[in-house]
Order: sequence, then structure tokens, then C-alpha cells
Amino acid sequence: MNDAQHRFSEEERELVYRLIALRRDTRHFQSGARVDEAVLARLLRAAHQAPSVGLMEPWRFIRLRDAALRRQVHALVEQERAATAAALGERAAEFLRLKVEGLQDCAELLAVVLPPDDGTVFGRRSMPREMALCSAACAIQNLWLAARAEHLGMGWVSMFDPGALAALLGLPAGATPIALLCLGPVDRFYEQRMLEAEGWRLGRGAADPAMPLWSDDRWP
Repeated sequence: MNDAQHRFSEEERELVYRLIALRRDTRHFQSGARVDEAVLARLLRAAHQAPSVGLMEPWRFIRLRDAALRRQVHALVEQERAATAAALGERAAEFLRLKVEGLQDCAELLAVVLPPDDGTVFGRRSMPREMALCSAACAIQNLWLAARAEHLGMGWVSMFDPGALAALLGLPAGATPIALLCLGPVDRFYEQRMLEAEGWRLGRGAADPAMPLWSDDRWP
């Protein structure tokens, strides 16, 4: 059997790992830039090729292009940003100095929505919502890596009240927004993850690249 299409060269393999290592959660975009429609179609195709539990594909991408709607979405994010600052207590001022989104400058803004549950049981009987979320996250990661390969930045914004955003977008009952994705050209890519560069938090992968595999009798 000819399996050439299923084998990768050492260079191709290293490129995949390099792409993963250079993926960044981006907050700075070129204002006024755009994403070519053919490129956007490729990114969405990559997202829809993600694995999902029971082949349920529980994700919908909504393209938010109206400027007034974007401003309303940004206002919701600002409300949650203020609430997050209040919850952080003594780190509130430090948090408020951070740039946490690029909604007003990114070329494309996508809302990722879990549609009303379709009743899939295969693989998710005991964890129905968790498996829907995990599957949608796989689609987002596919899109993120594809965007980086296309030399585009992408940032995942989670600071919003899901009910308020659902109402603003006119979603049907049972549909839940889980992410706002800022996408577009950037002037430069971050050398390291921004929260690490800003001293907010050191990721475990940066602290310990080996990242041990824990056994069943040894938990961190």
C-alpha cells in the first residue's frame, strides 16, 4: 500500500513543532489591515477539520463585521475586564495595565459559539458539556496554528458575560458563545508569550520544558 501521503520528512516534522512553539495569543494588530477572503476560507477549513467527540463538531463561527456591533462587543469585554480587576484585589492595577484584547484593531473578529446541544451520546454520555467544549477548543487551536502559518496573529478573548453576548448576537436558545477571536496582520510576533513577557505569570512549559508525565501514584 502506498502510504507516502501519510509520512512526513524530518524537515516537515520539525516545522510542525516550530509552528506550535511560535504560536502566540496576540493582542496587537495592524489597524485598518484586512485578511484575504481566500486565506480566511483556508483558516476556517482547517478549523472544521478538527477532531470532535462522536463527530459532533459542536462549533459555529460567526464573522462580526459591523463596526457598531464590534463597539458593543468591546463594551461587554470592558465590563468584564473591570469585574476581573475588582476580583483580583491587590493585583488589580497591575492587571489593568495589561492589554487583554485587540477587538478594535484586528482585521477580523470571529465569535465561536456552541450551538444548541444535538443530543450526541457517543463518547460524551458522562461529560456532555465538557466534551463539547473540548471539541470546540480543538477547532480553535486548528485555526490558531493555521493563522500562524499564514503569518497572521490571533488572540482568544474570553472576558465577556456569555448571556449578554448571546443576547447581543441574537443567538437561539441553548446556544452559548465561548470565545471571541481577534485575527489579522501584525507588525511583529511576540518573542515570548505576552503574559510571561509582562511578568504576570510564568508558564509551566517555560519553567520546565521537560514537563514530566505524572504516573498514577505520583500527582503534582
